[in-house]
Amino acid sequence: MNYSKIILSMEFVIEQTLIKIFNLYKEVFGLDVIDYKYLPESGSNRVYLRLYDKEKTIIVSINEDVRENLAFLEINKQLKKSGVRVPEIYYYNVNDGIFLLQDLGDITLYSRCQENPDRQKEYYKKVIDDMPLIQIKSAENFNWDFCYPRKAFDKQSIMWDLQYFKSYFLRLSGITFDEQLLEDDFVVFANYLLETKQDYFLYRDFQSRNIMLYNDIPYYIDYQGGRKGALQYDLASLLFEAKANIDEDLRNELIDYYIQVFSKYSQFDKKDFQKYFYAYVLIRLLQALGAYGFRGYFQGKSYFIKSIAPALKLLEWYISKIKLEVKIYNLLKYLDAIINSNFAQNFLKYSDDNKNLTLHIYSFSYKKGIPFDFTGNGGGFVFDCRFLPNPGKFDEYKKYTGKDKKVVEFLNNSGISQKFIERVEKIIGDAIIEYKKNDYRDLMICFGCTGGQHRSVYCAEQLAIKIKEKFNVNIDIIHRELNKKN
Repeated sequence: MNYSKIILSMEFVIEQTLIKIFNLYKEVFGLDVIDYKYLPESGSNRVYLRLYDKEKTIIVSINEDVRENLAFLEINKQLKKSGVRVPEIYYYNVNDGIFLLQDLGDITLYSRCQENPDRQKEYYKKVIDDMPLIQIKSAENFNWDFCYPRKAFDKQSIMWDLQYFKSYFLRLSGITFDEQLLEDDFVVFANYLLETKQDYFLYRDFQSRNIMLYNDIPYYIDYQGGRKGALQYDLASLLFEAKANIDEDLRNELIDYYIQVFSKYSQFDKKDFQKYFYAYVLIRLLQALGAYGFRGYFQGKSYFIKSIAPALKLLEWYISKIKLEVKIYNLLKYLDAIINSNFAQNFLKYSDDNKNLTLHIYSFSYKKGIPFDFTGNGGGFVFDCRFLPNPGKFDEYKKYTGKDKKVVEFLNNSGISQKFIERVEKIIGDAIIEYKKNDYRDLMICFGCTGGQHRSVYCAEQLAIKIKEKFNVNIDIIHRELNKKN
C-alpha cells in the first residue's frame, strides 16, 4: 500500500475543503479570511475551525452526519425560540455538513470555575436559572422526530448506554461478571428510570464544557444529541461531571436551588424528581465511564483518560453514600468490584495532586504490548532491552528475575548492560531537568524484553537506583509481567 499517496490525497481533500470554506465565507460576509486555526478535538468526529477576517471571528463546524446536522439545526431553532441563548447560525448546508456559527469565545463554565472557584456557586446558579427554559419551555410543541439517534431517552437509549459501559469499561476492568445476571439488572434499571415523567427536553450532554460564558453570560452549545426525556438527567450531568470539582455540600445546595427554581412550574413534581434523581446520576456516570473508556483507552484521547480517575472517585462516593429503591444487586456488586480492581487503582494512583515529578518506570514483555499510560500523557520513553545478554536462556536463571542477585551479577558482568543503563540515565537525567523546569508531574519510562522477567526488570531497577542518587523525584516502579510493584 502506498501510504505517501494516501497522505497526499488526504492533504488535497483538506486543502480543497478549506478553499471551499474560504470562498463561502466571502459570499456570506463579503470579507476575505486572513487567518484560521483548528480548535481542539472533542469527543465527536466533528471538526471545528476559527476563521479570522479584519473585523471579527467565526466558528466553522464540519460534520458528515446529515441526520445529526438536521438535529442540531432544528434544536437550535427550538431553543432560540424558547429564549435559550445559543450561537447564531449564519450559514448552513446540512448535506455538506458546513455550518458558520457565532464565535462565543474560549471561556467555558469549566475553565471559568477552575480559574475562579470562589464564583463557582454563582455561575452554576445562573445556569440553573436557565434550565426551565431549556427543559420545559423548549419542549412545548417540539417535533421530536428531528432528534437523533433517538427521539426520546427511552428504553433502547438506556440499554445502549448500559451496553456502552459494559463493553468499554466493565470489560476493561478485568473483573469477572455473570453476563445474564448483569443483563437482567440492566432491564430492571431501565424500567425503573422510565417510571418518572418523560415529557421534557433532555439536553443529553449538559456539562460545563458545553456552556460558554460570553460576556459572563451562559450560552449553550453541542445540543445535537437532545431528545425527549426526564428532568433528572441533565441536572445529574451538570452536577456530577467528573472533572468539575463540585464538592458534596455545594452539589446538595445546587440540587435544592434547582428544586426551588422549578417549583414555580405546575409541571414539576418535587417528590417524583427526588425519588428518581440519584438513579439518573448513576446512568449518567455509567455512560460517562463508557465514553471515557472508548475515547480515552481505545482512541487515546488524553482528556478522556484524565477524566477516568475523577469519575471513579464519584462512583466510589456513590456506592458508599446512595441507596436506591430499585433492586440491581449484581450491577452494584460489579461496580464495587471495579473500584477495587487493579485497573481502577492504576488510574486513581495517578490522579493524586502531587506537585513533585514522578517517574513511572515499567518493565514489560513485548509479547504483551507496550504499557498503557494511565496518566493520560500518551506515553514516554521506551527502551528495547532484547539486545542484552538473556539470562532466560540458561536453566540456572530461569526461576529468578532481574531483581535477584544472581541475575543482576550476570548482567553486570556482561559490560554492555551497564553501558546501556549509563546512556539511558544520561537521557533521562536531561529529561528530568527540563520536566522540572516546566513543572511537569509525570514521566513514563518503559523497558521491554522478550518475557518481561529478566533484562527489562534489571534495567528498571538499575535506572531507579541511579536516579534516586542524583534527583529529587518520586519513583514508581511497575514490573507488569511480575504482577508486583516496588
